[in-house]
Amino acid sequence: MPPTRTTRTSEGRTAEGLSVSAPTGADFAAWRELFRGYCGFYGVPMPPEKAELVWSWLTDPAHELDGLLVRDADGIPVGLAHYRPFVRPLHGAVAGFLDDLFVAPAARGTGAVDLLLARLRAIAAERGWNTVRWITADDNHRARGKYDQVATRTMFVTYDMPPAGA
Repeated sequence: MPPTRTTRTSEGRTAEGLSVSAPTGADFAAWRELFRGYCGFYGVPMPPEKAELVWSWLTDPAHELDGLLVRDADGIPVGLAHYRPFVRPLHGAVAGFLDDLFVAPAARGTGAVDLLLARLRAIAAERGWNTVRWITADDNHRARGKYDQVATRTMFVTYDMPPAGA
């Protein structure tokens, strides 16, 4: 297990004993519960097949999706982040996209999200990404309060277009 860190959160509390690392094969059950919480927050079903598919992506070194888990002092995962690279032709650069970020309700306010975002920022620097981008629901006020502290809100509106025949 990686060393634990003590970090000061933006709210002045310390993230005593929390650590961040990539998920391992032994983390599936804990990760699945966190992912279930994330899906539930957004009202998206999580059948077992979906969890198994996303987990297979996270544990396949050849797949573009990577993940992080923040662990409490006992090593139990209390939050997750899923991220991947994406190209930015307009800028002639590669960036990172944070697809999913979730901290268990009992661990919110402990600095868990601060550690996840700090590690992702470090990964962006290591990989030469020129930014890390993500989206969130307009009514996700608590998360947006944090995001406003660490990132710049863009002016872009997001659209989803289904494939032909869908």
